[in-house]
Amino acid sequence: MAPSKLLLACGGDFHDFRGIAAEIQTTLSDGGDTVDVALDDVDVLASLPDSGYHALVFYHTLGTLTSAQEAGLITYVTAGGGFVGIHSAADSFRDSPVYRSFVGGYFIEHPQYRPYQIRIVPGHEITAGLDADHFVEDEMYVTSYDSRVQVLATALWGAGVTPVAWCQNWGNGRVFYLALGHDAQACRHPIFTELVRRGARWACRNGHPRQDIPSAGKTGE
Repeated sequence: MAPSKLLLACGGDFHDFRGIAAEIQTTLSDGGDTVDVALDDVDVLASLPDSGYHALVFYHTLGTLTSAQEAGLITYVTAGGGFVGIHSAADSFRDSPVYRSFVGGYFIEHPQYRPYQIRIVPGHEITAGLDADHFVEDEMYVTSYDSRVQVLATALWGAGVTPVAWCQNWGNGRVFYLALGHDAQACRHPIFTELVRRGARWACRNGHPRQDIPSAGKTGE
């Protein structure tokens, strides 16, 4: 598979997005992709439709979207671009219902940073061949999520489970979300790096995002 051109955009409050960006950039570059980095610059979303990037890798916390930024992101993915949301991407732009729907779920709460076990769900190319169980030390995100997404990994929470990774189609594009990655150390864990690389590869489809699809809309996985 030919290398992809990715935009890694990291910013917002609470997290060490600069240290995290450095780790994710290394992970993706080591996988053979070209990675440009935008730090604390949400306005890059507005220009995505004409950018030529195969996918946006997005780590951001809280904040708000202008109508131009929201439209740029949704139009870009609808037309075939990929989106890889990491950790607090599910806790951004709380006043944008379309963004929440687009990501596929949103943050509710988290226990303290601690070791816990995640379980890989088979049946998708992102998780094909991965060992079933992995122990991580990270901040677990408990999320509310759309039942139509395809869950790729879970963790025990209360009397049930909470998703750790999922994916969905959006128009002609693809969305992958990974809840791991609270800090730079967590971003160095082998299962984090493997899922980020695989999720980005899947989201890219190795194609150019410009496909002139006129309007945003969700399709099933």
